[in-house]
Amino acid sequence: MLSGLTYPEVGATAGELPPGYHHLRRSALLGHGAEDFARAAEALMTWEMHRRSGLTVPANTPPVELGGDVRLTWSAGPVRVAIPCRVVRVVDEPSVRGFAYGTLPGHPEQGEESFMVRRGEEGAVTLEIVAFSRPGRWWSRLGAPVAAAVQRRVTDRYLHALVTNSSTS
Repeated sequence: MLSGLTYPEVGATAGELPPGYHHLRRSALLGHGAEDFARAAEALMTWEMHRRSGLTVPANTPPVELGGDVRLTWSAGPVRVAIPCRVVRVVDEPSVRGFAYGTLPGHPEQGEESFMVRRGEEGAVTLEIVAFSRPGRWWSRLGAPVAAAVQRRVTDRYLHALVTNSSTS
């Protein structure tokens, strides 16, 4: 386990997901062509997708970088939940841009989530989200069905944040 991370399977969102966790795989068509790819990748790598999905990202958070920490916050009415993460993988290729982050102490879950914007050979631009997680705190274990529902809703909001902010041609 890398220092500080709360799970040992670092990097597993790039391959076979480990047993003992809830698995999530989702994708959405964002648009077509180089412009849509660049727009979506920029929103992803500057945390804008997270902001558009309703999470709070501190204004001074730098763009995504390997080893960088981010402290996201999820709010529902008076409830605020800290979501500390560390970027464990960054991909910057001509047709794929994205990253994966892992959970740090204080996160309600243990695991990893990756976000990849891809441009296929035919020009289709997609966002792929892959995650594995399990409850990491006593209250998230107690409320596991609620935590899973929140994760699904936030994932839907991630996908929607980039779909609605990408043009199609």
